[in-house]
Amino acid sequence: MISTIEISGIGVIDRATLDFGEGLTVLTGETGAGKTMVLTSVNLLLGSRAEPALVREGRSRAQVDGVFILDEQHIAPLVEEGIDVEDSELIVSRTVLAQGRSRAHVGGRMVPASGLAQTVAPLITVHGQAEQMRLKNPNAQRDLVDSYGDQAHQDLLAEYEKAWKEAVNAKRSFDDITKNADERIRETESLSAALEAIDAFDPHEGEDEELRLEARRLMSVEDLRRFIDTATAFIRGTDDTDGASSLLRHSRDQISCARSLDESLASLERQAESIAIDVETLGDDLGAYARSLDADPSRLAWVHSRRADLKKLLEGRADDATGLIEWAQRARRRLEELVTSGNNPEVAEKKLKEAQARVLEVGSRLHDSRVRCGCELAEKVTGELHALAMADAKLICIVEKTKPTSHGLDDVTILLQPHSSATPRPLGQGASGGELSRIMLGLEVVLGEKSTTKTFIFDEVDAGIGGQTATEVGARLKRLAQNRQVIVVTHLPQVAVFASHHLVVTKNDGLTDVHVVEGEAREAELTRMMGGDAHSPAARRHAIEVLTSAVPQSQG
Repeated sequence: MISTIEISGIGVIDRATLDFGEGLTVLTGETGAGKTMVLTSVNLLLGSRAEPALVREGRSRAQVDGVFILDEQHIAPLVEEGIDVEDSELIVSRTVLAQGRSRAHVGGRMVPASGLAQTVAPLITVHGQAEQMRLKNPNAQRDLVDSYGDQAHQDLLAEYEKAWKEAVNAKRSFDDITKNADERIRETESLSAALEAIDAFDPHEGEDEELRLEARRLMSVEDLRRFIDTATAFIRGTDDTDGASSLLRHSRDQISCARSLDESLASLERQAESIAIDVETLGDDLGAYARSLDADPSRLAWVHSRRADLKKLLEGRADDATGLIEWAQRARRRLEELVTSGNNPEVAEKKLKEAQARVLEVGSRLHDSRVRCGCELAEKVTGELHALAMADAKLICIVEKTKPTSHGLDDVTILLQPHSSATPRPLGQGASGGELSRIMLGLEVVLGEKSTTKTFIFDEVDAGIGGQTATEVGARLKRLAQNRQVIVVTHLPQVAVFASHHLVVTKNDGLTDVHVVEGEAREAELTRMMGGDAHSPAARRHAIEVLTSAVPQSQG
C-alpha cells in the first residue's frame, strides 16, 4: 500500500506531503484546488508519461517521492532484481525537468519509466473516467470475466495460451516446409547423389597428393632408372673403375694396418667399417629400387582416371581429399535434417491438425468456464447495483463462440438492462456516466474479494450520483477497504463520511496544500461539502446528523 507521497513543484502544488493509512482514505477540496495534481503525481510514480508542462512555473524541476509498504510476495521478486527494499518499504521517485526529460528511481536504482510500470503499477489499481470508458471495450469486458475466474479458470487460460502458441508454431513450421518443398526436394536429391558418388569413390585423407606423386613417378620411369643406375655405378664401380664401396674397403684396410702400430685408431677402424657397410647397403637398396621400376601403363591409366574422378568430386565442395571428407560429413547431417520427420510436409501437416484440434478442445472448455464465470459475475454485480439505487437493473454477460484467437474462442459482451421492460444493451451503447460509475464500483467490490491488489484509487467514481445512492457508494467503498487500502477523490459528503482518513486539498494565494482533517476540522469540511456554513456550529451539527444517520442504514 501507499504510505507517504511527497510532491514538489507540480502544477499548483509547490510542496505537499500526503500520509495515507489503511482502510478508506478520501481526498476532498474545492474544484480547482489541485486534487487532479495529486492524482497526476501518483500516476507519475506508476510510470505515466511525464509532460514538461507539469513543472510549476518558476521551478526547474518537479519531483514526486513515494513510500510503498510491500508484502512478501512483492518483495522477493524485487530483491532478485537487485532493488533495495528495507523494512518492507520501497522508495520510488520520479523527477521531471522543465526541459522535458524525466528520471525514475526504484529502491535507489535508476530505471526507465517503463520500469515503474512493471514494478509499481501492479501494486495499485487506479479507476477514473478513462477506466469507465475502457469498460465499454469488449476486450476489457473479457478480461473482467477472466479476472473473476478461480484458479481452475486461470489454469485453463494458461493451458489455452500454451495450446495457441504451439498451434501458431506448428502453422509457421508447416508453411515454411510447404513453401520451400521444391527447394528441399532438389537439395535432398543433390546431396544424396553427391554422397552416393563420394561413398562409391571412398577417398581417404591426403589421397590427392598420393595420386599426384604416383602419377609423376609412373611417367618418369626411364629417367628414374637412368639416375638410379648411375648412382649405383658410383657405389659399386664398373669394369674399368672402382666404386665408392671398393674404395671405402681399401681405406678401411689401410686404417687397420695403421692400428697395428697405434691401438688408438681402433675406433676409426670401426667407423670406416660401418661406413663401408652402409654404402654397400645403399647400393643394394638402389638396385632393389631399380628392379622395382616398371612402366605399368595400366596402373598409370588407373591413377589418371582416379585423379580425374576425384577432381570432379572436389568441384564446388573442397580443395583436397581431406576437405571432401569433411564436406561429406556436413552433407550427411544436412541430409538427415531434410529427411527427418520434422521437415516432412505430411508429418508437419499432421502436427498442425493435432495442434489446431488441441486449441479447439481447450478453447471449448475455456468457453464453458467463461460462461459460468460471466453468469456468476453478472449476478453478483447486479446485486450490488440494486443497493446502488438501480433496483430494477440487471447486468447480463453474453459469451458467444467465435473463430479461434489468441485469447480463446469467445466474444464477451456485458449488457445493461436498466429495468425489466427495457432491451439489454451493451455498456458502450446504453450506459450513462453515472451508471458506468456504479457498475465499475460494483465490479470492484465483487472482484476485490479475489484481487491481490492492495491499493485501489478511485477518481470520480461518484460522478452523476447523489442522495441515498451516494451513501450506498460510500458504504461499498468502505466494504472494499476492509482488507485493503482504498483512496477516493470525491466531492460527495455522503462518501467522505465513511472515511477512516480524510485529506483536504486547499488553495491559497495560488499555492495548494494538502492536510489531514480530524474532529471539528473534518466536520467543517463535510459541512462545506453539503453546502452549509463551515464556520457555523449549528450548521456543522446538522450536517453531521444528516450524514451519520445514513451510515447505519447502509451498513445494516
